[in-house]
Amino acid sequence: MTSTDKKVGYLPKSKHHDYTRETAAAGVEKIIKLLEGRWKLVILFHLFGGQILRFSDLERAIPAISQKMLIQQLRQLEQDGIVQRIVHHQVPPKVEYCLTEWGQALCPALDALLTWAALREDISDKHADSSPSD
Repeated sequence: MTSTDKKVGYLPKSKHHDYTRETAAAGVEKIIKLLEGRWKLVILFHLFGGQILRFSDLERAIPAISQKMLIQQLRQLEQDGIVQRIVHHQVPPKVEYCLTEWGQALCPALDALLTWAALREDISDKHADSSPSD
């Protein structure tokens, strides 16, 4: 498993927030709503590491997504300040996408989620190895 934070590094720490259970739950719910959608995280992983990709590059990188859905997901990510759309005024038109600084800062959190998911697999493997055979 590759570590996404090694590609981009961590951004400087922001000021510490003192959360209560309620404010933390509300904050997590708000962020999950920003990232919900079948393809948003896939799009983000393709843009991590400072990647600047044209729309057609993203289409090729994610062949299972429809053009309509890719447009929709990119627009939502752009509206939420996670992805930046760069329009080059030329013929033919050229549009590129990259992560904003805030979007790039999501990388360590997603890397932590991957590590957490791998831990579950490790725990499941240990339980399978230690269970008595019939």
